[in-house]
Amino acid sequence: MTEYVIAQPAQPSLAIVGEDARFPVRRIFCVGRNYADHAREMGHDPDREPPFFFSKPHDALIPAEGEVPYPSLTRDFHFEVELVVAIGIGGCDIAPADAQSHIWGYTVGVDLTRRDLQADAKKSGRPWDWAKGFDKSAPASPLLPVSKIGHPESGSIWLDVNGEPRQRGDLADQIWPVKDIISYLSRAVALQPGDLIFTGTPAGVGALQPGDVVTGGIEGINTFSFTIASTPRTPATINEK
Repeated sequence: MTEYVIAQPAQPSLAIVGEDARFPVRRIFCVGRNYADHAREMGHDPDREPPFFFSKPHDALIPAEGEVPYPSLTRDFHFEVELVVAIGIGGCDIAPADAQSHIWGYTVGVDLTRRDLQADAKKSGRPWDWAKGFDKSAPASPLLPVSKIGHPESGSIWLDVNGEPRQRGDLADQIWPVKDIISYLSRAVALQPGDLIFTGTPAGVGALQPGDVVTGGIEGINTFSFTIASTPRTPATINEK
């Protein structure tokens, strides 16, 4: 048995609907500007851009329930609801026609973003890590396996804040569908079992405040509900649910 000089970190994982077993998470990849209406609201032309990716640390993943803390260092904290794909079989240079065979399941997640830090990073030509990869920045609901739901290519995706509609779209509106996302990403990195891919968000992103109740979901997949807490996360609670 391997010995470590400090306590081994907890393995981030996602619950699975109807099962006690969990899905271990290795890496989190996110696709930027994958819905035309969102690309336009962010000031970009969706017709001229290939898919691009950024990452979140795997321990940014938390259940999309209960309280989610308002993070430090921001005054412009945004929501982005997304379809999440869980990879069950790894591979390189995966053809789009073969991509679905690499998927274990699907769920809905929220890419939480410190938008002011992202804007500063864009202006300075710096990475987005502080804007996207902070603690507890990836709430997600329990996974549904492909064996139960197949491969959804359409269906409404939505998010409300305090009961007010904010984001409305359809999976069919994605510029790059899931099979193309997997193929493109696998040309850059070797995908591995346990990888998650957040596949982009429709238009309507906006700011959150402490006390806000955030609800949303994807038709035929899952829903979520959580509240934004006013107390920021501290290092002692980083691995708590």
